[in-house]
Amino acid sequence: MINRFFLAGVFALFGLQSALARLPAPNEEAKAKAAEAAAKSAHGGKVDNFRLCLSMNKVASGYAASSKAAGKTVTPTATPECADPGPYMSAAEIAAKAAGAPSAATAKPAEAKAPVAPAKPVVSAAPKKA
Repeated sequence: MINRFFLAGVFALFGLQSALARLPAPNEEAKAKAAEAAAKSAHGGKVDNFRLCLSMNKVASGYAASSKAAGKTVTPTATPECADPGPYMSAAEIAAKAAGAPSAATAKPAEAKAPVAPAKPVVSAAPKKA
């Protein structure tokens, strides 16, 4: 019969070996992917903050309008404007834009297209509240 302490020692040795194992250093491509993922995540946070700012302004203006209709005086607090972060641009796109090279989005098409008539506004079926 194998001694319990011997088995515990063997398992501890395997556990220690896996704990001390090191991963190789990331190569340049992995570092670039990690930086790109971090930039996308940061831009996503900026977009979320912009949307939150817009929704807070909408709620505040609705509250001010309902308070005014009820005869209450509300003085709004001055807040900074909501800053639209714009579309996400990778580091390569930013460098190309800074260098003055036209990107695919800003390049002018070779053929001029006929102007499109503006779309009709969507009318909701629900009656508006007075």
